[in-house]
Amino acid sequence: MEMIKGGVCAAKGFRANGVHCGIRHNRTKRDLALIVSDVPASAAAVYTQNLVKGAPLIVTKQNISDGKAQAIICNSGNANTCNANGIEIAQGMCDLIAQQLDIRACDVVVASTGVIGQPLDLSPIRSGIPALCAGLSADGGKYAAEGIMTTDTTVKELAVSFTLGGKTCHMGGIAKGSGMIHPNMATMLVFITTDAAISPNMLQKALSQDIQSTFNMLSIDGDTSTNDMVTVLANGMAGNPEITAEGKDFAAFMQALNTITVQLCRMIAGDGEGATKLLECIATGADTLEAAKISAKSVICSSLLKAAMFGADANWGRVLCAIGYSGADVDVSKIGVSFRSAKGTVTVCKDGSGILFSEELAKEILLEKEIEILISLGDGPYSATAWGCDLTYDYVKINGDYRT
Repeated sequence: MEMIKGGVCAAKGFRANGVHCGIRHNRTKRDLALIVSDVPASAAAVYTQNLVKGAPLIVTKQNISDGKAQAIICNSGNANTCNANGIEIAQGMCDLIAQQLDIRACDVVVASTGVIGQPLDLSPIRSGIPALCAGLSADGGKYAAEGIMTTDTTVKELAVSFTLGGKTCHMGGIAKGSGMIHPNMATMLVFITTDAAISPNMLQKALSQDIQSTFNMLSIDGDTSTNDMVTVLANGMAGNPEITAEGKDFAAFMQALNTITVQLCRMIAGDGEGATKLLECIATGADTLEAAKISAKSVICSSLLKAAMFGADANWGRVLCAIGYSGADVDVSKIGVSFRSAKGTVTVCKDGSGILFSEELAKEILLEKEIEILISLGDGPYSATAWGCDLTYDYVKINGDYRT
């Protein structure tokens, strides 16, 4: 497997673009994105478990119920959620793209992100779609990635090449997400494309399995969004034998998908609203996978721990505290904790008790931009990783006036 350039356009037969159509007041920011496959593709998606769901998710779920899609349209600046005419607007976006590209409206994935409860006018989208479609290109992945950003500060995209059945395949992804992130199925908006041939059922199986150890293990602020969705399109243009069952090729596909999703998790966590540090919690030695996952995610979600990491304070008691209330079935007397970064490693707890350590070294380690929180739960065979970020003053500033 090799990291390559191109994002969602790295795969054969995919083009993309992003433009400013007028949903957002800042004309320097793109607010409408489009990804198109030259041919109909297998489609799979996972959605937020929040009972309040954005209208685009409802329309998308219906559109790809046959396992097929050919285009993804997404606006930023308005979530199209809790609007009386939300379904009508989401379907209207699909219709406009279908008319412009001469494809079926039911083959369009639609997504929106931004403020909840604000009416979304279809007029700027209608006006922007001709230029959006005219500008589609195999170099437009970054423009699409910019078009889905809200409070994100960096573009999130990557791609890989891999081999299936003797054919070189490609997979790329883009994501948006900076705040309101605490999913239990997927996260924010993530769009992944591949030219690998795989049946809709196996594509859905791959995505549903993968998110259990990737996007389900990511948290910025404990709030599950109403518009979270991860979508994968696979158009088969690489020419590999179609994957219709588990086996060597399915495992290779899963590895490529996991490479994309893990890196997107890291990008999202590192760009959390107001964040200055990427936190990666690795729990090992658990007797069950569930105990490892619950422990790691509880630590990442702890506001007190996140605040301590912001202050470069090796307050390891907050790690044990988070594990203790997590509900994980663990033996507290066996827990060990270390902090690691590019500056080194410092062990701060063994067998559930504190040990002497250098506060100066710990400070130096925790001042880095990427910090690993290493938890040993015993000598069991299971491990899990969770991602998050520190909690800073700027998080409150950003969300104090997000709507206004």
